[in-house]
Amino acid sequence: MKRSQSVDSHRHGVTAEQLAREIGVPMAYLEQLLGMLRHERYLGFLPGGGYVVGESLVLLGAADRDAALAEKLKAVLAELRDEVGAAVYFSRYDDGEVKIIDFADGPNAPKVNEWVDFRSSAHASAVGKCLLAQLDHNGRLEHLSRHRPARLTSRTEVDDRVLLTKLERQPATVPTLDLQEYAVGTVCAAIPVTIGKTVACLALSMPYAQAHRLRPAADTLHERAAPVLLSMSI
Repeated sequence: MKRSQSVDSHRHGVTAEQLAREIGVPMAYLEQLLGMLRHERYLGFLPGGGYVVGESLVLLGAADRDAALAEKLKAVLAELRDEVGAAVYFSRYDDGEVKIIDFADGPNAPKVNEWVDFRSSAHASAVGKCLLAQLDHNGRLEHLSRHRPARLTSRTEVDDRVLLTKLERQPATVPTLDLQEYAVGTVCAAIPVTIGKTVACLALSMPYAQAHRLRPAADTLHERAAPVLLSMSI
């Protein structure tokens, strides 16, 4: 995940309102996030008002921050897995490709069997469709020109026009679903996690026999995830 340098760049402090404008995060999420970051000493608060980098980040050398954030992501995904009762994934669209950055699975939360490379199956997976929906029209066209949609199951949409229309109409606040489009016997849901120009998403997967839990689990993922994941981006 690309980290915003907003706090780092304001050596004399930055207000919550200004930070919300800079990183494009709603104040409701940001207030929870800032409180958590202060508690963990990632941020400090000046007497006159304004947030600054806290001692936890100062103690972490620049070379160690990426490793620390990766460990934090792993812990966050494990917590979310236990909360929603499903395998959970964090993915990004980097350099024109779908990339699974990390995931958390378990005996009672099996991950998807990647029988087709996720990079070439964005048209069928919840992760891929969620990431493509965050691109502009030309970005989607360019991706599909490199990765032609192939029929993976009887439910896979392979018509470019239909797929592009669905992506265009996908509301940002509604989970993107994969109902056995990528793999028979598996259902998935993904929600966007967008900070600045970073295109990312959180997703979950579960066996088709548990499909009745998919939407409630996706709603829980959406409610719980944003403040925690945003904490790794400041």
